[in-house]
Amino acid sequence: MQVVFHIGAHCTDEDRLLKSLLKNRDTLQQHGVIVPGPSHYRRLIRQTLKSLEGAKPAAGAEATLIKTITDADHLERLILSAEDFLTFAPRVFSNQTLYGNAMSRITGLVSLFPNANVEFHLAVRNPATFIPAVFARTKDIAFDDFMRGTSPDDVNWSTLVHTIRAAAPDAPLTVWCNEDTPMIWSALMRGLTGLAPTVAFDGETDLLAEIMTADGMQRYHAYLQTHPPKTQMQLGRIITAFLDKFAIDEALEDELDVPGWTQQTVDEMTKRYEQDLYEIERIPGVNFIAP
Repeated sequence: MQVVFHIGAHCTDEDRLLKSLLKNRDTLQQHGVIVPGPSHYRRLIRQTLKSLEGAKPAAGAEATLIKTITDADHLERLILSAEDFLTFAPRVFSNQTLYGNAMSRITGLVSLFPNANVEFHLAVRNPATFIPAVFARTKDIAFDDFMRGTSPDDVNWSTLVHTIRAAAPDAPLTVWCNEDTPMIWSALMRGLTGLAPTVAFDGETDLLAEIMTADGMQRYHAYLQTHPPKTQMQLGRIITAFLDKFAIDEALEDELDVPGWTQQTVDEMTKRYEQDLYEIERIPGVNFIAP
């Protein structure tokens, strides 16, 4: 059995990926791929990890946990998605590091399913937009307290990726940029489900429809009918071309309201993010999905 953890990050797809998969629940179930509703496992897993306090689960705990999450008779691949798997939003910078508790959380998640092949899937986002977005989720906390002494200049995703690989070296890790999601949505769905491109999915353009005009979407679908892409790269180029012409500008704008930040701050963080992505792509054991 395979267990797939989609671990966020915070403020990336906002559960849209999970909702797109749930649209295909019946089709997926025919292939042994189970996507439970989040109410079946999010609180359960959080409470289970808390009660264990780092200890290994008792014998038989895995079977009990699975039965509580799903009663499916045919189970080959279980998909669990929660942006809080690593921590809650106010604690993102615990230990003065981005997801500073990741090591213990990843090992804890793996320990829950000792007889399964575990995978992790992670979306990363430009810290220049990630930090303000996550901070906006918090309540009654000052920005400096939220950052916990972490300098924005030191925020990078490659450290987290290395931590995940160290905590679970046998678990494949798939990573992608949140900024690329409209171009790779169908690839993300297939990556999580493990199913071949020959299996038809509903919701493969869900995210695209949120950021492209109705006229643009109509023209996009018509174009694909006469010019079907042969590769993911070709599809990404087609989507990029249509977004250049038909994107809803408001849907692509990010609020960057952080005290003391200037455009130069944002530009420098963005440059470091691009360099960080280059490193992530080259980390052994990482499957990096790009347009």
